[in-house]
Order: sequence, then C-alpha cells, then structure tokens
Amino acid sequence: MNLPDPSTTLARQIRKEAALLGFAAIGFSSPVPQPVAMQHYTDMLRDGRHGEMGYMEKQMEERADPSLLFTGLHTIISAAISYNYPISYGDGVPKISKYALIDDYHTVMRAKLEALVAAIQSLVEEPLHARITVDSSPLLEKAWAEEAGIGKTGKNTLLKVPSAGSYLFLGEILVDREIVATKVPLPNYCGSCSICLERCPTGALLEPGKIDASRCISYLTVELKREFTAEEAAMVGEWLFGCDLCQDLCPHNWQTTIKANESFVLRQNLVNITTETILKLTKSGFRELFYGTPIFRIGLRRLKRNARAVADNLKTTL
Repeated sequence: MNLPDPSTTLARQIRKEAALLGFAAIGFSSPVPQPVAMQHYTDMLRDGRHGEMGYMEKQMEERADPSLLFTGLHTIISAAISYNYPISYGDGVPKISKYALIDDYHTVMRAKLEALVAAIQSLVEEPLHARITVDSSPLLEKAWAEEAGIGKTGKNTLLKVPSAGSYLFLGEILVDREIVATKVPLPNYCGSCSICLERCPTGALLEPGKIDASRCISYLTVELKREFTAEEAAMVGEWLFGCDLCQDLCPHNWQTTIKANESFVLRQNLVNITTETILKLTKSGFRELFYGTPIFRIGLRRLKRNARAVADNLKTTL
C-alpha cells in the first residue's frame, strides 16, 4: 500500500488555504539555479535596458542564489493575486494604471501572505521559519513563478496565469521546509499573437520577451526620478502614472474568469482626474488624494512633472 507523501498533502492543504484568502494562484519550487532567467537579466543590464534603475545592478549573487537571502531555504512559495477589475476612461483624459487606483498592493499582499504563513504554521507541528517578500528582495519573481508552475511569461514580459490573465501582483514566502507539489505543464498563451509588440507606442517591446525599460511608459512615469527630456515627455502620451496598454490589448486578459480580489476597492475619485487638478495640488492635497496608493510613493514633484507632460500631449492631440 502506497501512503500519500506528507509533503504533497501539505501542498494541497496550503492551496486550499490560499484559495480561501483569495489568491488567484499559488505554487511551490525548490531553489534550483535559474541560468536562463539570469542570462536574460544580465543581458538587460549589459545593454543598458534598465534605464536609471541602479538598484537592479545590486545583489547579483542573491538573485542567482536565493538561499543567500534566507538561511535554511528549502521552498519558494509563489503567490499571485488579481486586480483585474473593470474600468473605463473618457476620451482625451489622463490615464492612471489600474494597479495605482487601489490601495498599495505591497500592504495588501503582505497582509495576505502573513495570513497564509499563519495558516501553514497551523498545518505543521514543527516551528516554521519563513520570510515574506513583496518587491522587497532581489528575487527573479517571474522565473520562480514559472518554476512553481503558476504561469508563463508572455511576449510583453508579464506573467500570465490560467483563468486570471496578467493583471496580477506577485509575492513570495521563503520557508525552511520542503513542500512538493505536482505541476501541470502550461502552454504558450501568446501563440502567434504579437499585438502587444506591434502596438506599444514607444517601441519598448523590442522582440518577444525582451523589453527596453528606458522606453517603457511605466518606467518613465514611475521609476525615473529626474525631469523628462523633450522626447521622454512626448513618449508618456496620456499616462499620468504607469501604463496598461500591453495588457489591455492582450486577448488573454479578455477571457478571464478569476476577477479582482475584493480587497482592492477602486478609488473612483482618481479615475478621470485632470492634469489641472494635479498641477494645483498642495502637499496636503496630494496626501489627501493619494496616501495609501502606489502613486504616493513618487511624491508630488514627480507627479506634477508627469501631469505637465500629459497636459502638453493632450493639447497636441486635440
């Protein structure tokens, strides 16, 4: 008689707990080397396609070997949560990426992962040592998510999860316990479709799976700290913060059955906000409108920089 593997049973139990917490997907992987992902990463740095994000050049050894981040690491738990809520913009108005119109995902995802860690601890007898990371450690998140079998990276470089699409936040739990789970091979969801590459307005998507972040609207409006050059200001188009174009155009996102987690409530007062409103904001007004959202992280100066560029671009297109 073959008894079930306790580790496999634990994985099934964790999946159930994750579903109750509203995760769209969860998977488990051993911290094995990821040479292909690391090669893609180092190629990006070599080519200067990371723009002025100097932090990406640091902690390269930890990126290649996550066991350096957590003593006794046996399993990386990758989790995804959806923020794919419906939204519609008026014509000729500034746009804000979906993920920034809700409470900061770092806070929401960390709270969910903390609850999951507590649930896992209740399932095992021995003390569980765990480290939660939500954009806070030098992990190759998409590589580990693929290794865990929860999704596949598309031509637009974003992870696609079955039934959930790519409007997802990722987070990880590093644990000192081996957790084994059956993984189902996932298909290439992009197929022959290349609409994201063809329609990227700045040409940031150079080829399938290869991005020049320095030309990406999300990078320009979120990550870039200095003032825009004239070319950069024109490139941001009508986007005040972030950009969703390559996701909006993706057919895989049109047929999702897993919807946005209920923890993400749309801040309706930020939809269709005008550049005039932003340019008149005081520090206290900025805090009142944006505190608790990802936009608050870039500060009022950079948001006004973005608004000036968008205002000029909208005048040009009207």
